[in-house]
Amino acid sequence: MKYRNFETLRKNQDFQKVYREHNSRSNRYLVLYTAENHADTIRLGVSVSKKVGNSIVRHRLARLIREAFRLNADSVQKNCDYIFIARMSLKNKGYKETENAMVRLLGEAGRLQNDEKSSDRADSVLPEGNITV
Repeated sequence: MKYRNFETLRKNQDFQKVYREHNSRSNRYLVLYTAENHADTIRLGVSVSKKVGNSIVRHRLARLIREAFRLNADSVQKNCDYIFIARMSLKNKGYKETENAMVRLLGEAGRLQNDEKSSDRADSVLPEGNITV
């Protein structure tokens, strides 16, 4: 699928290249792997294991992750590959929890550009993943 702000990782060898970098961060809901891609593009890969649920659940989570990334792609560092792996605890969560977990991971990995909007979003989540009011 073609997105305006980023491309998608499709080939197994592309995923393996990012995994070999061993640059990862994780929280309760997601695991993030990052690697430089030496191009002026952002590439996203999403992985949801069969252990998480049936195909309906897996595709829903993948869509949530891609949509959260799409809406935040302008504040993400370019020339980098990102792989998000959904954890079982994301199964019953909605868009906001997914986005908050993603933004926090990107911030911890140092992959967010200095942007007030993204820093506000990252601060709206407690370390446990609860949303503050």
